[in-house]
Amino acid sequence: MMTGCASMFMCARLIPFILVLVYHLANGDKNKCEEITIPLCQNLGYNTTYTPNRFFHEDQKEAASEVHQFWPLVQINCSPVLKFFLCSLYAPVCDKVYDKELLPCRKVCKQAKAGCLDLMTTYGFKWPEKMECHLFPEKKDDPLCMAQEDGAPLPTRGAWPSGFTFFPLPSKIPTSIDESSKTSRTRGPPRPTHVGRGSKSFVTTPSPRGQACQCQCAKPFIRVDKKLERHIGDVPNCALPCNASYFSSNQKRFATAWVTLWSTMCFVSTFLTLATFFLDTARFRYPERPVIFLSSCYLLMSFGYIMRLIAGEDAVVCDSDDLIAHETTGPALCTLVFLLTYFGGMASALWWVILAFTWFLSAGLKWSNEAIANVSQYFHIVAWLIPSVQTISVLAMSSIDGDALSGICSVGNQNKDSLVAFVVVPMGIYLTIGSVFLLAGFVSLFRIERKCEAMATIQTN
Repeated sequence: MMTGCASMFMCARLIPFILVLVYHLANGDKNKCEEITIPLCQNLGYNTTYTPNRFFHEDQKEAASEVHQFWPLVQINCSPVLKFFLCSLYAPVCDKVYDKELLPCRKVCKQAKAGCLDLMTTYGFKWPEKMECHLFPEKKDDPLCMAQEDGAPLPTRGAWPSGFTFFPLPSKIPTSIDESSKTSRTRGPPRPTHVGRGSKSFVTTPSPRGQACQCQCAKPFIRVDKKLERHIGDVPNCALPCNASYFSSNQKRFATAWVTLWSTMCFVSTFLTLATFFLDTARFRYPERPVIFLSSCYLLMSFGYIMRLIAGEDAVVCDSDDLIAHETTGPALCTLVFLLTYFGGMASALWWVILAFTWFLSAGLKWSNEAIANVSQYFHIVAWLIPSVQTISVLAMSSIDGDALSGICSVGNQNKDSLVAFVVVPMGIYLTIGSVFLLAGFVSLFRIERKCEAMATIQTN
């Protein structure tokens, strides 16, 4: 008993330390100033920036590859504040004293949009949703915002030269300001591109005649050989490499620390629960015994997450081609982590349903401990067989895929149909059934309470 108390005390002392570690990992490299190297954003009145920026670009090279797709509009000078507006987002000013994000003022956004939207609309572009002006603060608001006081008048409708043709994006991103001034302005239709994170914007070009564009494999995804049979959504021959992600390095560090914290706490607490049970198994009888099996399922789940921490993220979610696992049954470590987390999760959900059912039998139908124990073998058949069938089905359909953020293999990370079929629907069914038993148990308790009150009143009279 003293050993158990000492262990719990040590765990309680470790929790504040782990929380502090999580905080520092999440904020470790925030606003680390570096010199601006994006050609478009040099000589703007400030020369330092930080990454990741507002759009989660990991470095300035990645930010430059996207912001330079606005290069034609800057060269046209459709708005005198467009360059300032773009750079304040893609290469935000870094100030070691003021450590908050300095966004452009809403007025700057409106000036840039008013000057360039007509031209963009003429050629089938939309203003990017992530740059909508309502997302930026007014000048009078807190936090602070940046504005460029140049006094230039706003372009008006019809101000563009007649017969002007919007030229394609430069095929090569300039590496210096001198080189950028030599960029050719070849006239012709806009070049189809698709950059960004799923948003339909200026950098998502429609095809001629107003037809919807064909989606292309764009960063962070890469094109792969047809024989690999990989796809992202409806885009064939496209995959997510192991060294790329939707998330910044800070977000991934925070996710790792967060998963470490809770998986460790879950493992320790469930291990102590099972240890207590094995010390005196007779103490845990039905209807509360399903708690023990519920704990064993969570022990399996937590061990699956801990295996990811021990082996490393890439060893789990990456395949032999250095791509994130997608609709597969391997590699072996990926499959093992999937078995532990998915089977443990589904089995734990069913044991929760059984716990609610046994409580209903005891509280609602007045079953004795022995009567419930006599049918316990059926509980085990249901709780272990159904998750086994689900797990085998996922393996048979090769529906395992990797999660770049949590670093584990599961089902439904990259396929919505698999997510619905193997996670959402089963969990919804288990939740509904368990809730019905819980509600029925509570109703029975209220009835018993009313009967007891009535009997007490009769005895008093």
